[in-house]
This record gives sequence, structure tokens and C-alpha cells, in this order.
Amino acid sequence: METEWLTLPELVEVLGEPLGRVRRFIDESHLVGSRRDGALKVPAVFIVDGHPLASLRGTAIVLHDAGFSDDEVIDWLLTPEESIGIPPIEALRAGRKAEVRRVAQTMA
Repeated sequence: METEWLTLPELVEVLGEPLGRVRRFIDESHLVGSRRDGALKVPAVFIVDGHPLASLRGTAIVLHDAGFSDDEVIDWLLTPEESIGIPPIEALRAGRKAEVRRVAQTMA
């Protein structure tokens, strides 16, 4: 699955929030960003209906606590996970938060 990446100015537009708030979403793990081509970018799939995906934050925190970097969190979320059958981000978007977090906790 090809990932669409959004820059901070694009996130300001998509989320309808000021830049400071967008940065806070990233700082507080509501969104997870990565430097791609020099610019900080966030996968578009982390946003649903103009808001950060609600279940992303807790999952990102579990992975960060397991020692994952932001890049590793993003890679794990976007890569098909054998035990789930689809990429974890797709499972989160489908409302399967508990299942994804259970798998994430085994990564520690």
C-alpha cells in the first residue's frame, strides 16, 4: 500500500488547526511524524475525518515505551502484521484497537 505523506503546512490545512497545535499533536503522540526528504511528515492514514485517529495515541505510546523510535512506530503501523492479518493502522481504523495494542505490547 503506497503511503501518502503530509507536511506540517498540509496538516494545518487538513486538520484546520494552527501550526502550534499540529506540533503539539505530534509532541503528545496524537500523530507520529518522521523526516522524509528533509521535512517532517505524517502518514495521511493517521487522520480520519479531519482529526487525528483517536486510537493512534495509546498505541504509539505503547510502542514508544517498548523502545520504538518514531520511524519504527510508523513502519510497524504501516507494515502488514501477521498476527492481525493487515497493517495495524488499518485495524485501528476499523476499530480493532484492543487487538492492535495487545500485539504492540508483545513487541517490548
